[in-house]
Amino acid sequence: MAAATTSFMDLALEEAQAAADRGEVPVGAVIVDDGRVLAHAGNATEATGDPTAHAELLAIRAAIAALGANARGRALTGCDLYVTLEPCPMCAQAIAFARLRRLYWGAGDPKGGGVEHGARIFDQASCHHRPELYPGIGERRAGALLTAFFRARR
Repeated sequence: MAAATTSFMDLALEEAQAAADRGEVPVGAVIVDDGRVLAHAGNATEATGDPTAHAELLAIRAAIAALGANARGRALTGCDLYVTLEPCPMCAQAIAFARLRRLYWGAGDPKGGGVEHGARIFDQASCHHRPELYPGIGERRAGALLTAFFRARR
């Protein structure tokens, strides 16, 4: 695994930890354009009361805002997303719409995932863009964060 890949996932894991510290499900996301971090976010559904405030969607919105006029017409083509948990179907569809080039994720999500599990959004005929997929990056750390978070709530 390349050092850059590890460091971008490390930043996503920092966002996930910050989300956990705020009482949010610990998921963090980072969007990178040509080696430059455009945006990073952690889950904020509790803080905002918005069920769509997943880390991936917040990062996509921030990345598009960071690109400004440069994003018009290309969405996030050429950008990569690092996220600590396999995206849910809602986020997977947003990733397709944003036309992200690559998707790296940590822990798989057999219950709520939308990429390798569940709806498998990118395998559907109605999906018009499929990023390159790289599962299991930082999987052990991401899984441990999630396990600790949910164990503390039981």
